[in-house]
Amino acid sequence: MEKASSLAGVKVMVIDDSSTIRRSAEIFLSRAGCEIILAEDGFDALSKIVDLHPDVIFVDIMMPRLDGYQTCALIKKNERFHTTPVIMLSSKDGLFDRARGRIVGSDEYLTKPFTADSLLNAVTRHTSGQA
Repeated sequence: MEKASSLAGVKVMVIDDSSTIRRSAEIFLSRAGCEIILAEDGFDALSKIVDLHPDVIFVDIMMPRLDGYQTCALIKKNERFHTTPVIMLSSKDGLFDRARGRIVGSDEYLTKPFTADSLLNAVTRHTSGQA
């Protein structure tokens, strides 16, 4: 599996209030050699982003306190992180959700439940040429 070596050392953040989703992502990504940063919501994520500088961020749309759109907008407005790829996660595959994600600056939209391949392919697309 040549994908694993190309993702070794890539720092991926997964922000989701579902422990099941966080765990699945963690398993898929760690098998590929990624460093994983987990956060339960937007507030939890924002301080970790500043400290840990992830290469790619996956963020769930529906979360308590600070939802995915708000979290993405805050990341993209920050001078240091505006180029960091943010991929929205949602169980809904609606046009409205995709459009709203684009408006706040998301780079891609992934529907849950995701597969290992869809997750790793998204990371690969947004990190090719790094490292």
